[in-house]
Amino acid sequence: MAALASNPQMLTRQAHGNKKEQFWRKESLNLEKKCGFCVSVYNNEKLGRSHMEKEWRLKAFWSNIAQPTTLEMEPINNVEELDAVLSHARQLSQPIIIEWMASWCRKCIYLKPKLEKLAAEYNNRAKFYYVDVNKVPQTLVKRGNISKMPTIQLWKEDEMKEEVIGGHKGWLVIEEVRELINKYV
Repeated sequence: MAALASNPQMLTRQAHGNKKEQFWRKESLNLEKKCGFCVSVYNNEKLGRSHMEKEWRLKAFWSNIAQPTTLEMEPINNVEELDAVLSHARQLSQPIIIEWMASWCRKCIYLKPKLEKLAAEYNNRAKFYYVDVNKVPQTLVKRGNISKMPTIQLWKEDEMKEEVIGGHKGWLVIEEVRELINKYV
């Protein structure tokens, strides 16, 4: 018997067989991930009875849905906004990640959604921002000491600590940024 519903016990199947044992035994097999489906197998056997009962349950479960999967990065448009972001981060003792990008840069555009997913992982421990170098004054670009696109920098206590220049594969860049954050969080 199969049913589709929002009930956590979506699929139940019972099978009976002949087996004699002297005790009740309950076994379970759980295949769990962050979210998706879980299959549980329960075997109930009792000696003296001439049947074995197996119950299969398929459950739907979700991880903590209160936590977002992506956080949109905020733009920094001028030097005053950068100073405000840095002073706020200093008060909270948090590192900030700034992606220096350009709208014409294909790798920059490719990295932005990946960094937004990373921002959700480090929600409340690090803040993520981006700067479009074609739309901001050159004084801001000079303050970041930017020469290549994309450049991802980690800032803490009003100074740039480390950077990753993202000219290689996106997943490698994300892993390098994750390592940077873990050093300073």
